Amino acid sequence: MRELAGRVVGTAKARLEPILFVAVGGFAALVNVLARIALSRAMSYELAVVGAYLIGMTTAFALSKAFVFSASGRSTAVEYVRFGLVNVLAIVQVYAVSVLLVRAVFPWVGFDWHPETTAHIVGVVVPVFTSYLGHKHFTFAAGRR
Repeated sequence: MRELAGRVVGTAKARLEPILFVAVGGFAALVNVLARIALSRAMSYELAVVGAYLIGMTTAFALSKAFVFSASGRSTAVEYVRFGLVNVLAIVQVYAVSVLLVRAVFPWVGFDWHPETTAHIVGVVVPVFTSYLGHKHFTFAAGRR
């Protein structure tokens, strides 16, 4: 009976995992965008996007480790490095989309309603799917210490 209960709970958690990832990611994205707005007061938009991404990434790591993924068996430091590696691809996606929208696309189409914030929000959303797969199968995948 205990084994069956464990499988049922495990299956339910597996089904909830993508939803929890999106919820955690949504909160981390909000932190990211708010940090970018604050950082833009002291630095260029481009640097603020990168700095805010690092703040949002650290938030996402802590919340993902606590609420989304099962223990991998690796140390927190190793998981954080692996999380960072997955996020190298994501920061390239965020940066490219955000800067392309705000510097080229929005001026071209005449979009001027909070262009930096809008571009940044779109940029932050773009890597959700690739990040989930990377963290599930690399960062938090079962491994050894």
